[in-house]
Amino acid sequence: MSTVAVIGAGYVGLTTAACLAHIGHNVTCADVDETKIAQLNNGEIPIHEARLPELVQEGVSKQLLKFVVGAQQAVTTSDFVFLCLPTPQGEEGRADIGAVLEVVDEISEIIPPQTIIINKSTVPIGTNASIQATIQRNDVSIVSNPEFLREGVAVTDFLQPDRIVIGALDKEASGRVAALYREIDAPIIEVDLASAETIKYATNSFLATKVSFVNGLAAVCEAVGADIEAVTRGLGSDQRIGSRFLQPGPGWGGSCFPKDMQALVRIATDAGYEFDLLKAVIEANEQQFDRIVNKAELLLNQDLSGKNLALLGLTFKAHTDDIRNSPAIEVAQRIAAKGATVTAYDPTVKSEAGIPQEIQIATTVEQAVTDSDLVLVLTEWPEFTRANWASLISLMNGPRVVDARNVLDRKEMIELGYLYDDLGRI
Repeated sequence: MSTVAVIGAGYVGLTTAACLAHIGHNVTCADVDETKIAQLNNGEIPIHEARLPELVQEGVSKQLLKFVVGAQQAVTTSDFVFLCLPTPQGEEGRADIGAVLEVVDEISEIIPPQTIIINKSTVPIGTNASIQATIQRNDVSIVSNPEFLREGVAVTDFLQPDRIVIGALDKEASGRVAALYREIDAPIIEVDLASAETIKYATNSFLATKVSFVNGLAAVCEAVGADIEAVTRGLGSDQRIGSRFLQPGPGWGGSCFPKDMQALVRIATDAGYEFDLLKAVIEANEQQFDRIVNKAELLLNQDLSGKNLALLGLTFKAHTDDIRNSPAIEVAQRIAAKGATVTAYDPTVKSEAGIPQEIQIATTVEQAVTDSDLVLVLTEWPEFTRANWASLISLMNGPRVVDARNVLDRKEMIELGYLYDDLGRI
């Protein structure tokens, strides 16, 4: 058992803290948000994440997990300090690492000798080496241990990862961090600091590229009369490619892909290389938002002004409550700008907090689609697939549906009488 401090109680930090406690470590999780810490100490989980409430409860009941306000309370007796802090997009696409530097400065003089600071935050390449050089303590090591957690299945991704990446300047520090994960069955990839930082950016950028590729491929399928599901089935069967991330949709978003793509482009530019491929992927994603809007316009005779549009889904993907950089909201704002009234339903969005004012929130699917001229399915929530579309049609002004996630049965929707469009299917 090791004594671990986790700084940051967001998606990454809270999952990291709960999972480390689950595998037997003594964990203190700290955050500057007093309200959030009070909620956690009361057994309330402030984010929607499968299995996380159970693991938090388990950790607290076993006295292996506790929550405190402020980093200083967490680190004074810790063997390891995990940094799980936000690095939002800053000026000119660069990652803003202010929160990371602030915490390092705050704890650098009070952490015990031989402590290892483990950075899970996504930071520009070279950041961790710079921190190691400026912390001015030879008895403290900085290790890069990037996270690869998907919201909605973050606990599973932590406990059953494809790999664990550890970047360090010395083998001893790397080995100590690897030992933290001895209860997890996954390959350990030990590399230098810069390579670990690059792996994180490269992973997210490659996945975003894969999504944009399949979205473009769906457009080609529509133009030539091919079926995107048949095409991706054949494409994904190639072991060199794989089947994951080959589902077309309204575009990629979330808290990671947009900022990490922009950051890698900026990192490359600052280093003297123009990463034109990634620039094109970013532009293709913007075009995908407009493509979904164009599909709605086509079903409404090119005029959205004065129309009532219902949006099913607001989160950037299913099984999370995260609306940050959501493609659904991007599409909604473009539709509203064309003069349409937008009403949206999402099972995890219960209030208008953080939602653009031009989007009205409904409490049920039925309420959202009532008197609608067109429905757009923008997030792949299972309940949209299970909805009684035979009954919903009677609530609408016009039976029009744009399925931007390809989750509905195309043949069935057409047989029910809907004017139906999706992405690349026949």
